[in-house]
Order: sequence, then C-alpha cells, then structure tokens
Amino acid sequence: MTGKRKRYSADFKAKVALEAIRGEATVAQLTVKYGVHQTMISAWKKQAVDGMSGVFSGKA
Repeated sequence: MTGKRKRYSADFKAKVALEAIRGEATVAQLTVKYGVHQTMISAWKKQAVDGMSGVFSGKA
C-alpha cells in the first residue's frame, strides 16, 4: 500500500463529530456518507465532547 493519508480540515471533523453527537445517524451510516473510518469518527466525537467543558469555562 503506497497510498497517502488523507488530511481532514477542522471544519469537516467538527461537522462529522456534531452529526455523531446528535445521533440522527449511526456511526456506520456516517462512515458511508463521508467515507471516513468508524474509529476516526468515534475519536472526533470523543474529542468534541471532552473539549466542551473548556468552551463553557472560558478557557477555549
């Protein structure tokens, strides 16, 4: 395998993570929709949820 790793923008990650948090579609459905591995979507979702406390504490 000589493929290049794809880099995703912060906006794209946020969009996908928010869709995962909302729960309107399963992670498997988001994988098909955006062509991103389930593990990445789960990681972005976790990062978004973990970072929310910083947003509301005024540290972000």
